Amino acid sequence: MIPPKPPARADKVSLWRYLKLFRQDLLSAQPQRLYRAWMAEFRTPFFRSFLINQPDLIDTVLKQRPDDFPKSNRIREGLRPLLGESVFLTNGETWKRQRRIIDPAFEGGRLRDTFPAMRDAAEACVARLRQRIGQDIEFEEITSHAAADVIFRTLFSIPIEHEIATRVFDRFRAYQRAQPLLNTAAFVPVPRWVPRFHSRETRESAAEIRTLIERLTCDRMAAINTGTAPDDLATKIMTTADPVTGERFGTAEMVDQVAIFFLAGHETSASALAWTLYLMALYPEWQDRLAAEAQALEDESFAVMSKLRLSRDVFREALRLYPPVPMMVREATCPERFRGRDVPKGAQIVLSPWHLHRHERLWDRPDEFDPARWQTENGKTCQRDAYVPFSAGPRVCTGAGFAMVEGPLILSMLLRHFRLERIDGKDPVPVAHLTVRARDGIWLRVVER
Repeated sequence: MIPPKPPARADKVSLWRYLKLFRQDLLSAQPQRLYRAWMAEFRTPFFRSFLINQPDLIDTVLKQRPDDFPKSNRIREGLRPLLGESVFLTNGETWKRQRRIIDPAFEGGRLRDTFPAMRDAAEACVARLRQRIGQDIEFEEITSHAAADVIFRTLFSIPIEHEIATRVFDRFRAYQRAQPLLNTAAFVPVPRWVPRFHSRETRESAAEIRTLIERLTCDRMAAINTGTAPDDLATKIMTTADPVTGERFGTAEMVDQVAIFFLAGHETSASALAWTLYLMALYPEWQDRLAAEAQALEDESFAVMSKLRLSRDVFREALRLYPPVPMMVREATCPERFRGRDVPKGAQIVLSPWHLHRHERLWDRPDEFDPARWQTENGKTCQRDAYVPFSAGPRVCTGAGFAMVEGPLILSMLLRHFRLERIDGKDPVPVAHLTVRARDGIWLRVVER
């Protein structure tokens, strides 16, 4: 059985029809030809966009000349109320300074330090699910809760049950429901003179989230000053000085960064883990193999991660089929020429992990679920040239290593204790707004193993 994939639109539609489809779902608004094209151009009276799938062009944009292709300023429009001037939105020297301060907190050795908190969050998730044995459960809600718990435990050493953590989680869900215009403003930019409106719910939710995060940040700064702060990610980031300028994050800038840690670390991890669990229900033979491997979790140390190889390959394959961030947008700062076409200054350069990861000229059986592909020559080549779930180059997600521990760990912990079963008539339909989610949720039945 092939995992679900949204239908593609007709090859030619009017601009207004395209915009209507786009607002409903980013993925099904795209034509089938993008799964084979090396490059596709989209023109309107106001802008030009170029979607690129050719590996050497992606390498140029993300790795070889990243400063010539900064993040498009238009992606700010939907998320600025929440994220301010976070590392996700900035460019140039501001972004470089922010990364110099943030990156040390996510270096390899720090993953070992955060592992106990991740494991505690995974065990808490198991305990919550044990209360629902035999029930039909919407798993995007479950994985959202678990991912948020991981963020608060590793960042601020508090569980999701903490009063402020619970309120941030609740308000963030309200912010998601308000559907910020991230994708519309980024992939289909409108003229700068058009006003950018945010709903009252969006503005109020963002303001409350930032107020709550500011409380956590101020409390942590006070603990740092008195020498009582725990050695977690927040403390590491807030006490790290930029080696070039000597600057540290002030309260306002730290609030921006915590907001993006929560957005990126919670929303994307929840999406990836939910789809992985669905794939396990769809392919019970793989689920059984992972459950057997998960017996290694009797070892409670970080060293156990080296024993969860199948879990890692399964999670990697889920990220290929359902990359949480389906498209990334850069902007050309000078005229270019790609594949014999003129790319004008200011053009939007769209990189689509969704299409790249399913590209028919690159991957063997691109729409099939096959975790064993990562041990094949084709899989190894494509992992190097055509696999960017966390982006690539200098702007690669700083939490990529974090996510590749968190995902396989929670996946293995759940399958060690439970069997997940499909529910007839409730297979999910992928849609993309902020991230790749299921139109009506991901419903599974939980059985004790």
